[in-house]
Amino acid sequence: MRTFEKVIVSCAVTGAIHTPTMSPYLPVTPEEIAEEAIAAADAGASIVHVHVRDPETGEPTGDLELFRAVCERVADACDVVIQPTTGGALTQSIESRIRVVPELEPEMASCNVGSINFGLYPLVERYEPFEYDWERPYLERTRDFVFTNTFADLETVLPAFAEAETKPELECYDVGHLYNAKAMVERGLLAEPVHIQFVLGIHGGIGADPANLVHLYHVAEDLFGDAYSFSVVGAGRSEFPLTAQAVAMGGHARVGLEDNLYLGPGRLAESNADLVGKLVRIASEQTGRKPATPAEVRAFFDLKGADATAI
Repeated sequence: MRTFEKVIVSCAVTGAIHTPTMSPYLPVTPEEIAEEAIAAADAGASIVHVHVRDPETGEPTGDLELFRAVCERVADACDVVIQPTTGGALTQSIESRIRVVPELEPEMASCNVGSINFGLYPLVERYEPFEYDWERPYLERTRDFVFTNTFADLETVLPAFAEAETKPELECYDVGHLYNAKAMVERGLLAEPVHIQFVLGIHGGIGADPANLVHLYHVAEDLFGDAYSFSVVGAGRSEFPLTAQAVAMGGHARVGLEDNLYLGPGRLAESNADLVGKLVRIASEQTGRKPATPAEVRAFFDLKGADATAI
């Protein structure tokens, strides 16, 4: 693993998992998403991971104009690394999901390297009634939904990253996804060093257990040696236990309302900045690791710089 004294804190501001009924604090409009991203940067995040939503209903969307509105507002306000998603909304095709890369030519973007069952339907039982008509069917349809990221998809997506000089953050939801990434390196479609994000706790992916994080780490060590770095996402209540473990292991961490709505048991987080602030405190108090600045992150990842984007 590549070492870095400081911790890279990412914030996933709104995502495409939670729906407006689940929290009144979930940002929906471009203005809300951008302001949450800016506040997260002020709290210590050096990367903000961006999804967008229909500003009227909160439904996840891949609207490029909404992406541009959010990203431009954030870029005008601070120097945080802006990382759009190519995971998008559940209804989007891979061709639609990747459009954000050639459109904005960002410094980084997420890149999913394997397919999984992606089950959100258990959330239906926790909320009644729903505020919007789209929410229940959106969640229910995931009983029969595969989040597809095939080898053919990667053959389409990775050249788009290379052409835009956008660094992919490799989203790995299970162990096999690490082998997919290694295969892409061996085929010359992916350049080392790679940055991997272990995503634990999605229904259909690897479970949110400390032992599973250790296992992912050892597999990545065997496959990539000193040519990778890693960050961790823990879904729901696993967010802080797993991100704290990641920081203690020398890795990096992502928090945010995409991944978890709660600051503590029974206590909704009122902002993304609250979640970032908690992680920064944990990292500092438990390991002495301070949050990296955006400039330090750009140097570590050898990013092309904000001035070279189309934002």
